[in-house]
Amino acid sequence: MKKFLKPLIIVSLFIAAIVVTVLTLAQKPHPRVVLTGNESHEAINIFPRAYQCARCKMEIVQTDFAAEAVMKDGKTLFFDDVGCLALWLPQKDPVKLWVYAKDKSGWIDAKKAFYSIGNKTPMHYGFIAVSKDCDGCVDFEKMVEMMQKGEHMANPVFAKKVEKSR
Repeated sequence: MKKFLKPLIIVSLFIAAIVVTVLTLAQKPHPRVVLTGNESHEAINIFPRAYQCARCKMEIVQTDFAAEAVMKDGKTLFFDDVGCLALWLPQKDPVKLWVYAKDKSGWIDAKKAFYSIGNKTPMHYGFIAVSKDCDGCVDFEKMVEMMQKGEHMANPVFAKKVEKSR
């Protein structure tokens, strides 16, 4: 009887562990990549961990660096870093682009924003959106161009140049 009882207990504990793991994972809400129904094409308030980046799939934890793209059909895509938006952009045709402006603590039109270089951002690209031009800032087109050329803080060669110029 003891020979039969010990394996039965081990198998039962193993099955119980699997059931608990599956139930725990099923209860966790998964972040959204796309939000539908944004017919007004306005910026959506991002709550930490509720959305994930459409490009790199990271959960958006810090909204201070976030960006959004609203498509013609009202779908809104979210980005954890302005650089992710810039790298995603060439293949798509969004109606409206939004970035979170650090100096304004709110959403502004990405194409009207300015971008300071050399900051710490979630993906280490280093661009932070601001509402007013500043010393060393670039406009939207230049920021996108720089990202596509690899001229960002995640590139160690470029990062060294930026650090030396300070």
